[in-house]
Amino acid sequence: MSAPNMPKVAGIDSTVPAPAHTGPPLDDLPAAPGALIRDRLAGWVSDLTTLHELTERLAGTGSLEGALKELLRAGAALLGARRGLVVLEPADGLGPGTTLGLGLTRADLGHLETVPRRASPCGGLLDGPAARTEPLASPDLLRDTEADPRLREVAVRLGYGASYAVPLVAGTGAPTGTSSGPAPGLASGLSSGLVSGGGASGPAPGTVSGVGTVSSPVSGRLGAAVWLYDEPAEPVERQRHLVGLYTRYASQHLSRLLELERARTRAATIAEDLLPSRLPRIPGIQLAARHRTGPYGGGDWYDALPLPEGAVSLSVGSVGGSGPGAVAAMGRLRASLRAYAVMEGEDPVAVLSDLELLLRLTEPARTATALFAYAEPAQGRILLAGAGHAPPLIVGDRRTEFVETSLSAPLGMLACWEAPSVELWPAPGETVLLYTDGLLRRTGDPMDRAYARLHGAAASVPPSARDDPGAVADHVLRTVLPGGPDARNAQGARNPGGTEDVVLLAARFD
Repeated sequence: MSAPNMPKVAGIDSTVPAPAHTGPPLDDLPAAPGALIRDRLAGWVSDLTTLHELTERLAGTGSLEGALKELLRAGAALLGARRGLVVLEPADGLGPGTTLGLGLTRADLGHLETVPRRASPCGGLLDGPAARTEPLASPDLLRDTEADPRLREVAVRLGYGASYAVPLVAGTGAPTGTSSGPAPGLASGLSSGLVSGGGASGPAPGTVSGVGTVSSPVSGRLGAAVWLYDEPAEPVERQRHLVGLYTRYASQHLSRLLELERARTRAATIAEDLLPSRLPRIPGIQLAARHRTGPYGGGDWYDALPLPEGAVSLSVGSVGGSGPGAVAAMGRLRASLRAYAVMEGEDPVAVLSDLELLLRLTEPARTATALFAYAEPAQGRILLAGAGHAPPLIVGDRRTEFVETSLSAPLGMLACWEAPSVELWPAPGETVLLYTDGLLRRTGDPMDRAYARLHGAAASVPPSARDDPGAVADHVLRTVLPGGPDARNAQGARNPGGTEDVVLLAARFD
């Protein structure tokens, strides 16, 4: 009988006899120099690709909060950590300051704040030399006899065994978190490219999209970031170098965003100071206003001015453009409108005609929209005129409707502006809403849908809230902009109208 055939196994040919002699295993052979070079080049290319992707994502952030969150996520990926926190605390003391966590709840951050500042990883960097660029590593907190007892207690409570902290310093020449020697591999050429902005498509130093040139970016110490390991661990040299290059670029990006945020804050403060600090108290009418300046500083305004014989002038308007120039123009127009209201407020068409002439003579390159109303609460009468402005909205128990105003051009667009006035007779208990188109544009919807959205919001005001014009305004804002005036999409970007000012003036007739 013949022997049975051997079963066949995938990848093995049973008909081929094994060689009589075998050579040494390949692992025992020295690798060819070319293979080592290829492996090393592959590692460098992988590091460069990773850094490029992470810096591109960081450059796409347009707010401090978004950039800080992206910094924490990227650092955790580079270091192999799961949690972390970043403290923004500029050394010049001008703010703003904040603390954000990754994988940490508010309670966790509260526990970390109970650690004495001198003993915390971030405190060791923030309270140290102003130009410190070396990171602080704590590879085993539980066995570190020199660590503060409260720090070890919090580490046990939160379940982390090691930390790695890096200072955020802008305007210095040494890469943050790297050694003083030459950078290993091709990644050394990345530091200058990333810091100068060549490694990503972020805004150029000193400029921001939509704002133009701002003052020089903030330099010096900005804050510190720390990542937490669940078990005792310490990043290897390659990880230290990569996170050092990344945080160096991130510091420059944060520096520009920090100066932009300060510029926005200054513009918003000036705009708020140019608007009424409080609304007048007038028998027969209750007033409430809501105003939110856009991130670039806009030129929307509102006003309420008592006039003789118990009357009151109500106005809202918007100057074209944004930035300090628009804010300054808004202040000039509002002051001029007040003067015209005192002299001829009972004729809204004359008031707007004079304002248009002033704008055309003093600022011929600028346009504006405005709505001016002369209200007599005792008679329950309003006489108004508008120049390219959105129509008022009447809210009451029996009706919610837009006022039919005559179609007119904005101020500064025609050689001679003129439009007929419109007379209204609000019933007792009804509220008249005056607003700027920023409220509509911030929805991100087409204008017809935005108007429908505003109408639906006004119609849904609860009966219990209709006696208070402030409650009416708040309900309308919450309904029209459910995410708030500064809502962003899932990618962290504002909607197309997210940079507009928002003005809402509510007048309820008793």
